[in-house]
Amino acid sequence: MLEATPLGEGWILRHDSDTLPAVVPGCVHTDLMAAGVIPDPFLGRHETEVAWVGRRDWTYEREVGDSGGQEQTDLVFDGLDTVAEISLDGRLLGTVRNMHRSYRFDVTGLSGRLSVRFVSAYAEAEAVRGRVGERPAAYAEPYQYLRKMACSFGWDWGPTLVTAGIWRPVRLEHWSTARIARVRPLVTVEEGTGVVELAVDVERTRVEAALTVEATVAGVRARAEIEGSGGVVRLRVPDARLWWPRGYGEQPLHDVELKLLHGEEPLDVWRRRVGFRTVELDRRPDAHGTGFTLVVNGERLFARGVNWIPDDVFPSRITRERYRERLEQAAGAGVDLVRIWGGGIYESEDFYDACDELGLLVWQDFPFACAAYPEEQPLRGEVEAEARENVVRLMPHPSLVLWNGNNENLWGFRDWEWEPRLAGDSWGEGYYLGVLPRVVAELDPTRPYTAGSPWSGSWEHHPNDPAHGTHHSWEVWNRQDYADYRLSVPRFVAEFGWQAPPAYSTLRRALPGEELAPDSPGVLHHQKADDGNGKLERGLARHFAVPDGDFDRWHYLMQLNQARAVAAGIEHWRSHWPVCAGTIVWQLNDCWPVTSWAAIDGDGREKPLYHELKRLYADRLPTFQMWDGGLVLAACNQGPAEWRGALTLRRMSVEGEVLARKDVDLAAGRRAVARVGVPRELMPAGPGEFLVADVWGSPRSSGAESGGGLRALHFPVPDREVPYPAPEFEVGLAPGGITVTARTLVRDLLLQADRLDPGARADRGLVTLLPGEEVTIGVRGWKTPDAKTARSALYCVEPTR
Repeated sequence: MLEATPLGEGWILRHDSDTLPAVVPGCVHTDLMAAGVIPDPFLGRHETEVAWVGRRDWTYEREVGDSGGQEQTDLVFDGLDTVAEISLDGRLLGTVRNMHRSYRFDVTGLSGRLSVRFVSAYAEAEAVRGRVGERPAAYAEPYQYLRKMACSFGWDWGPTLVTAGIWRPVRLEHWSTARIARVRPLVTVEEGTGVVELAVDVERTRVEAALTVEATVAGVRARAEIEGSGGVVRLRVPDARLWWPRGYGEQPLHDVELKLLHGEEPLDVWRRRVGFRTVELDRRPDAHGTGFTLVVNGERLFARGVNWIPDDVFPSRITRERYRERLEQAAGAGVDLVRIWGGGIYESEDFYDACDELGLLVWQDFPFACAAYPEEQPLRGEVEAEARENVVRLMPHPSLVLWNGNNENLWGFRDWEWEPRLAGDSWGEGYYLGVLPRVVAELDPTRPYTAGSPWSGSWEHHPNDPAHGTHHSWEVWNRQDYADYRLSVPRFVAEFGWQAPPAYSTLRRALPGEELAPDSPGVLHHQKADDGNGKLERGLARHFAVPDGDFDRWHYLMQLNQARAVAAGIEHWRSHWPVCAGTIVWQLNDCWPVTSWAAIDGDGREKPLYHELKRLYADRLPTFQMWDGGLVLAACNQGPAEWRGALTLRRMSVEGEVLARKDVDLAAGRRAVARVGVPRELMPAGPGEFLVADVWGSPRSSGAESGGGLRALHFPVPDREVPYPAPEFEVGLAPGGITVTARTLVRDLLLQADRLDPGARADRGLVTLLPGEEVTIGVRGWKTPDAKTARSALYCVEPTR
């Protein structure tokens, strides 16, 4: 039977003339930090002090003992970052150049000093650039010249920390006669029957040995003979329970076990979990253009998505528990789709396992982002090899529903002046429209492939045409008011977003000793977007007076404006289902403490946007929208049953007086949107009036914000023009939290719980209270509850001075 010996301990890292202890899996930066050689680059402006690390060569070493009594021993690396020479006992085993692949070397009979010498990623990139020529990119760093996590070279939300190291596990595998080299599982549903077809490749030491494979799943067992180096075993599971995305059904998973046998002697075993489901991508043309709708088990979905970046710039630090925590946060916000963005990595099995269990659909980018990628060797062969390995590796996961060729490169070729600069040189089109769809079609025909994001489906339309395929909406953040999201209805919004600073305690930890200000040195260093603070302030000024010299107020308003901006987009686009079939917010998470578009900051704290997503991505969302020139209440129902309720519309003054009211019945079909026109007499007559919609079940309860239903608000002018009264409210302690009782209109009240205690978390974000209404805010991790202290951590919209 194949035996594995982990090689995670006993490593050293050579640093100048010294040696340091090394952790495997890990990277040079984390080892140097642990040894006290470099400071934490996440703190202050230390990032710039450690830039030298990425420009050095580094060597990892350890002793390897005798291989034991089996016929063959292989040295297996699950991940090497990135360009390295591997030697054992002075013998060169091989040279590698791809972070996204695994590697296997025959070391039978060898022992002694194992050495992994990493060449600087910069040196490799410059060498490749010298060979194939210059290629344009969105950033100056040379990430397009090697197969490495692009964002380790920095991004508009990430630090430049160019890593090297053994970033995934390494082991020795001892085996005799034969081993399982690859299993390619095709999991389908045929008229209610679950089908698992396992294509098995084997490697032999004895060509003449008779081999069979035996597979089991859900109580079904089957055998097949291996002829030469491969075979196929097929299992049928009658009346298979379907795997569904969260909110649409359950997520039954089934253990699959495949044994390689010589006679009845087991030689090797392969185990995975699978789920039975079908997935299609409806891209048919219609009266609105070309659709882009995911269909799972025959059910058409409005995808409620978030974009995922590596959760740490040092990905070897991301544990199974951390993946689970972050993805549970996503599920808790109503998310049902996570897009793994193309400037990162193919994530570990832990990520996809969690998505399988939580019912989170996965859209997987191939790792290409924001650059023209050369198609010459040595890159072309590496691209196909990594694609083949990772497509097969990830195939068992039912959560994986879409392969995507790249992030923004087709768009960049057309709009970012790449075409004249390239002058006919290769730039990646052959990957996205040739190599990758061919690999997916050959190996994984159960899943759809799209050439890029954004992508209109063909060169007949502009790559980012909102009427065709996927669309990235960045003009709004870069140049416009977020109200302009409402000017178009893309078929699928795969990226859009708005920035905000991280939580106060996250900034305080990252910038120790600094007097915080929007333009203080550390705050600016932890803002990587081009003119990021300028865009933040211009975006805020359209709605609020920009605070002068009051950092706490600036911090609150920027976080509020982020939530408002994303809400403007999602509410509008959801109201246009099924023409618009999904939104993927940029972005869920951060890889370090930074001002960014994330809903969860680099320390794992949830911004107000996170809590706003709970409302925006709930099955039932009431929202005021303009429709055919008039104001309507759109009842967006993504739930499995009809939404029937009682709707109360009230025109109110900011002083709290009800000026007009109408009660109507509301009915929205399952997975549908219903619209109720707002009568003329209910339209706000000026900036001092607003509109409230409360939707209850039957019978009516006492109020939407006190837990009886759902609420939508409509203010006819930006907040800076609203004559808000000075907010008055009372704060009291409640079991597990606080209560706030409004005496006036209190707009967008927010408890910043981390100001009470760095470990404290609130269970809700922004809430607007009408006079007399009360809300309870749960707080966990607060060691010394006190109502006066709580009041100091409460923020809300105040009258414009």
